[in-house]
Amino acid sequence: MLFRNTKNIKRFFSQADFLSKGPQLPITSIFPSMGDSKPFKKNKYDGRTKKRQWEERRRDKGESLRETPEDPKKVKLHEDQEIEKDKIKRRKFCLLLGYSGSNYFGMQRNPNTKTIEEDLLNALFKTNLITEDCYHQVQNMQFQRAARTDKGVSAARQVVSLKLKENIDLNQINAELPEVIRVFNYKRVTKGFNSKSQCDGRSYIYLIPTVVFAPHDKEVSQKDFRLDDETFTKINTVLENFLGTKNFHNYTSKKKHNDPSANRYMKSFVCEKPFVRKGVEFAILKVHGQSFMLHQIRKMVGCLLAIIRGLASEDIIKDSFKSDKVIIPRAPGLGLVLEYVHYDRYNNRYGDDGVHEKLTWDEVEDKVQQFKEEYIFPTIIDKEVEEECMVYWVNNKLSKHSYDKEEDDSDEEFAGDDDNDESEQSVKECKSNENKVENKN
Repeated sequence: MLFRNTKNIKRFFSQADFLSKGPQLPITSIFPSMGDSKPFKKNKYDGRTKKRQWEERRRDKGESLRETPEDPKKVKLHEDQEIEKDKIKRRKFCLLLGYSGSNYFGMQRNPNTKTIEEDLLNALFKTNLITEDCYHQVQNMQFQRAARTDKGVSAARQVVSLKLKENIDLNQINAELPEVIRVFNYKRVTKGFNSKSQCDGRSYIYLIPTVVFAPHDKEVSQKDFRLDDETFTKINTVLENFLGTKNFHNYTSKKKHNDPSANRYMKSFVCEKPFVRKGVEFAILKVHGQSFMLHQIRKMVGCLLAIIRGLASEDIIKDSFKSDKVIIPRAPGLGLVLEYVHYDRYNNRYGDDGVHEKLTWDEVEDKVQQFKEEYIFPTIIDKEVEEECMVYWVNNKLSKHSYDKEEDDSDEEFAGDDDNDESEQSVKECKSNENKVENKN
């Protein structure tokens, strides 16, 4: 018999009958060259049985594992942590919150910056709904926001999803939050729910003084102007040009026409009936789309104002969807508000399963409207009435706008950006909607 290596020689003699029955001679007396070899190694896992059963048999035989035993104090600490972790039952929830973003640098958390998420997470930590580890590493509790709002942008119905303890007390959470941020309600959701990826639509509103719809060559005071029916009808007619799946590469930054993510689907875009606050007439522009790119809504509003004021032809909208570069004016971000986050597919699939609820939030509608009237609208209206921000913009920037030269709004106080969802899912949805429209036609 030939032995290819020392290991096979050891295995042969350790299992041979004559060694167990005969004189127990050391192997080195038979093979002197093995005296300098390394000591026997423990048997390795051979893959024939389940590894857990194999390890248990080794323990039963009194064989120690390869790892060096830990310090007893550390072992006890780990055990206590595991016991404590097992005691805490965490479930997936989504929270409905509203906020006035005028004094915040956006929704998303950033180091050394005042953000909505920072205040929210701080309140959840103080009420013992999340651990310190989750407070610092939000991914550990699967935290996600439905839409990213930037500096100066408010939200009436923002949704975040995360894992929390089951004993949620909204009064305790709101007691730790500033008045301009409120958590209206919470609902249990499915284990894999993601407030951003499972959102199939978002609605934004843009609160605007109607005086900016006046012709550019007509001087009129903000408090005296009232929108006539003819202009009101024209506004809604112009807004219809944005509906459907269009290539909005000219309504954002650093986006080319051949980029598939530039295609976005707009479901509705309307101007609601005007109303008067503090002697000034305002109107609400409401847009519902699957997703929006950076600056998209503000540029659509800017384009609308240029057309209504007589500074541009309505054809500019159709031209802007083509491959040529067109610099669209960007309206200020002060009046922009995230109005609603839609979960139609989720509601249809899980809303009536007897375990989960539909994410429609009708039960807290009164609280949402009250918050808008007390904290969101006054912030916008007061600033417009006192400082005439939109009037200044249309007179000093829109009237001088060049459609072939990029504008610079980097120093703008309210540089509110829209949701910047550029996922593959949104691209697929746009293509799906295009096919539906073609089939109907």
